[in-house]
Amino acid sequence: MRDPGLLETHEALTHLPAIRSPWRAAAVLWLVCVLAIAAQQWQFWRAGRLDTDVLALLPASDPSPEARRAARLLADGVSRQVVVLLGAPDWQAARAAAAQWRSALAQADAPLRPAAADPGADALLQFYEPWRARLLTPAQRDELQRAEPAVLVQRALALLHQPGLGGLADFASDPLGLWPQWLQARAAQSRARPRDGELWVAGGGMEWVVLRYEITGAPFSLSGDAVYQPALDAALRASQAAVPQAQSLAAGLPLHAEASAVRASREVNTIGWGSLAAVVLLAWLAFRRFGPLALTALSLAVGVATGLCVTGLVFGQVHLLTLVFGASLVGVAEDYGIHYFAARQGQPAARPRALMQSLLPGLLLALATSVLAYLALGLAPFPGLRQMAVFSAAGLVGAFLTALCWFPLLDRSVPRDSRFAAAVRGSLAKWPRWRPSRFAWTLAAGIAALAAAGLLQLRASDDLRVWQGSPAHLQQMQVQAGRMLGTPSVAQFYLVRGGTAQEVLEREEALKRVLDPVVARGAFSGYAAVSDWVPSLRQQEADARLRQRVEQQVLAGVNEVLGETLVRRAGAAQPLTPQAWLAAPASAAARALWLGEAEGQFGTVVMLQGLQDAALLPELQRMASQVEGVRWVDRAGEVSAVLARYRVAMTALLVAGHVLVLAALWSRFRREAWRAWLPTALASVLAVAVQGWVGEPFQLSHVLALLLLLGMGVDYGIFLLEHDGDGAAWLAVVLGAASTWLAFGLLALSSTPALHAFGLTLMIGIAAVWALSPLLRRPAAEQGA
Repeated sequence: MRDPGLLETHEALTHLPAIRSPWRAAAVLWLVCVLAIAAQQWQFWRAGRLDTDVLALLPASDPSPEARRAARLLADGVSRQVVVLLGAPDWQAARAAAAQWRSALAQADAPLRPAAADPGADALLQFYEPWRARLLTPAQRDELQRAEPAVLVQRALALLHQPGLGGLADFASDPLGLWPQWLQARAAQSRARPRDGELWVAGGGMEWVVLRYEITGAPFSLSGDAVYQPALDAALRASQAAVPQAQSLAAGLPLHAEASAVRASREVNTIGWGSLAAVVLLAWLAFRRFGPLALTALSLAVGVATGLCVTGLVFGQVHLLTLVFGASLVGVAEDYGIHYFAARQGQPAARPRALMQSLLPGLLLALATSVLAYLALGLAPFPGLRQMAVFSAAGLVGAFLTALCWFPLLDRSVPRDSRFAAAVRGSLAKWPRWRPSRFAWTLAAGIAALAAAGLLQLRASDDLRVWQGSPAHLQQMQVQAGRMLGTPSVAQFYLVRGGTAQEVLEREEALKRVLDPVVARGAFSGYAAVSDWVPSLRQQEADARLRQRVEQQVLAGVNEVLGETLVRRAGAAQPLTPQAWLAAPASAAARALWLGEAEGQFGTVVMLQGLQDAALLPELQRMASQVEGVRWVDRAGEVSAVLARYRVAMTALLVAGHVLVLAALWSRFRREAWRAWLPTALASVLAVAVQGWVGEPFQLSHVLALLLLLGMGVDYGIFLLEHDGDGAAWLAVVLGAASTWLAFGLLALSSTPALHAFGLTLMIGIAAVWALSPLLRRPAAEQGA
């Protein structure tokens, strides 16, 4: 039995004049636009403009251009490197495993090539030989200043009697053996040592061969197919065939980028196809016709293509994670088509164009709230989120225009009812309504108490790692390899700037004097600086004078004991300069620390080795203020601070958004506006409370999800108020909510923690809105009033 209100609406619609010309003109115009979009997409996919750089998702954390430049140069220096440690219980077994590894990797034809070898000890010896009398380590300098001359003379005599001395002339040029010690200190900045033609390091009770590679392609331009990891896995299997105990540790940004791209590609397929399958299944159960399925799929395809087109035109490329997020658009963009076909099923005799015209006010209001919610995501300073916002907003507009312009023209078949659709329509009348009573208020108070308990357990977290989401095993290998090799982190460093190259070197040396006591107490193992390899002119002159004075005293004491007339050989008259060092292969080990000149300022980077204690970071930051021209850069900390700042700002925006949405609803529904808004507000609180109960830290991605929930959840209330008591509108709400819930439920399965939190929040929120919207609709006595 049909609702009398529906019959009246049907009579009104069937007598509305068909506005043929504007509809056809709009359909043709949109067809031209879609053809242009298709042409652009053809070029886009041929050019392969997909971005997989995870750094592109992060905000510009540092407003200082020199700090950003330093971070970029350091990242560029390691973005192409892959380091493999191949270990075995003994050295000969490790060498055998390495030989099998190289052979297997060459056969795999992977885009990896052996990295250029660092200059060996002979190259360093040859380059620094002319300036050996000007070079001292801090420990040598301290010893020469403090030691008694008699003690140094005894040390020189002991050195003179050691085997391997080249002769008295060589002894006279370095009576205390300072030169070999300085070379050893330079080599000690890397724990890997040359051994039998390999690089060797020991750790974990095993001997390891260090293999270094460079990728041959772009570091982050990946298609989503694994290339590096399968080749490394095959090489390990070949090594283990020869040496069963062989183990490997692989580290490098290309491996993390590839893992992210492969995972994102898998999630695009899972979320996109899973959402599409859910939409198709629900549409078939409801409409039992091929037409609604085909047209809904058409609107989704046009929506996704429109989103890609606009995003590509605005940003020049599309991030792969934008596609992961955009795959969930399938569960939202089909709402317009489903709402049309649900109304068509409820009013089979109505003309399609007149029916669409009657639905247009509610659909436009729903589109506006959803688009505004998506665009609000773009207010965060994340290039990746801005892409997602533009992609989703443009995709929704494309799907809406497809339904608006084409559905009334292409929908020619007679609507067919189904038991599933009839059951859903009939369930609205059975759905409970809010009626003030003791039981209702008691239940509401109980739910409020549970929500409050969840909110009290909530804790905020702005950890950068939730936006990276690199696989745990890769992170563990990266950390383990870094500890074994003593590799400094590019996430924290000191930026040293000065008006001249010599001023920068002097400031580096002042910074190192501040850091040395911290190193001495074992807070971290050391540092890497350009001034370790090229001391400032002032330091070279001071060291040369110190060595000359002390060595002359030592030689005088030796001559007195031996009865010789040994004379110290003078060193190079010209000092060592950064220009000479940079032009030589000997600078390869530390060349990345030299930033060069930019805008009249020279810059270098001082990196810390073995820094593991995060509690030390504030102290390191304070130390930078003790030396002029030095700045502490903590990229991870700065990005986390930006995340915290924008979490607070976006929360304020969320509150403002609720106020604006309520005002927009008031302009149409007046005193009934709260019925469309309150379900979303309550669902937002419940979604956040659940995060507290399950122990999920509250982060920016939760706030962004709540912004999107505001835009989508209000739609359900709008539809139910626009079509009061209309079972067809309820069918559209149920189908739309179910497909959207499935889409974001699948997004909650993402391995990227930020996307997981985003999807989980929406999954809870959408379910709550779906349940609360009919509960808070008008009382039965007021319907039709």
